[in-house]
Amino acid sequence: MDKQSNKKVKSRVIKVESEDSWDFFITQANNQACPVFVHFAASWCAPSVAMNPFFEELALSYQDILFLLVDVDDVKGVASKMEIKAMPSFLLMRQGTQIGKLVGANPHQIRKMIDGFRSSLKST
Repeated sequence: MDKQSNKKVKSRVIKVESEDSWDFFITQANNQACPVFVHFAASWCAPSVAMNPFFEELALSYQDILFLLVDVDDVKGVASKMEIKAMPSFLLMRQGTQIGKLVGANPHQIRKMIDGFRSSLKST
């Protein structure tokens, strides 16, 4: 048996529990000029649940981005404010503004969006 599977890696994905915590994390990220990548999910949505391990892996790969998980049933106000209509949806935000959005479980496109964003930062 693989010894690695016994180690629980601390998650870098933060689950947003309320609109207040959403506002807090977005404000913190803006103050630190840190981009935010959000996974809007629902526990009843199989593609959302299937994307969780990939989203965790992304969070470990891109340490300079804040990764948030929003369950649309738990935090309806945030989902509505961000105009989320389907799950899973992924938003890339900078300074509180949405700069990228993907709907659907497409790991390749998600990684491409993040890499494109990061290379645009380096060229400025």
